[in-house]
Amino acid sequence: MIDKIINVLKWPTAVWLLFSLPAYITSLDYFRFSEFKYLALFGGFFLFFIARSFMDASAKTSMEVLAHEMTHALFALLTLHKVKGLSINPDDSGGNMSFEGEGNWLIIIAPYFFPLFGVLAMIGISIYTMFAPMNLLLNGLMGFVIGYHLDVVGSQIHEKQTDLPKVGYYFCAAFLLPANLWMIGLMLAFNSKGWHGLAVYQRLINYLNKQNFDYIINLLGF
Repeated sequence: MIDKIINVLKWPTAVWLLFSLPAYITSLDYFRFSEFKYLALFGGFFLFFIARSFMDASAKTSMEVLAHEMTHALFALLTLHKVKGLSINPDDSGGNMSFEGEGNWLIIIAPYFFPLFGVLAMIGISIYTMFAPMNLLLNGLMGFVIGYHLDVVGSQIHEKQTDLPKVGYYFCAAFLLPANLWMIGLMLAFNSKGWHGLAVYQRLINYLNKQNFDYIINLLGF
């Protein structure tokens, strides 16, 4: 039943995210990027790409494949599927995650928009800040995982990827860009205000969407 509901919501979700795309872009104007916490974030972001150039290629690929399959597994569990196994090919060419049940599009597409390491970093930072204040090093860590997320998503979207045809290229074209901007916006909001920042950010998106909807209605003369 859960798979059927999620599959019914596939295109409505894509259409809503696509409609929200201008809001995700406009929302960037509301972040105070001149604050030290964001300067540290950008430092961590650029540090990732510097570290990437020194990283062993096979180790980098292994980590990406592992994160990819773990994200599949996470969304299988979140949609109440029993994960039966997870494996990585010996040559790091890919991997496989098996589960019980029919499955749904969210399990398939999850690694291409969901920042697994970003969420793990957010959880880790939350635990740390229970005992000590937020600091610039943690802001830099958020920038590092944002850089990692963008790099991994960019490297995974190509014509030989077997997951993308399963959900359809038209769907990917409508869904992936706004979904990734949404995730990045949420991570930026967490960097600013912690978990409370996520709710503040979503309220901002809802406000901007309403403005855009009213503009379209007025433009059409209704």
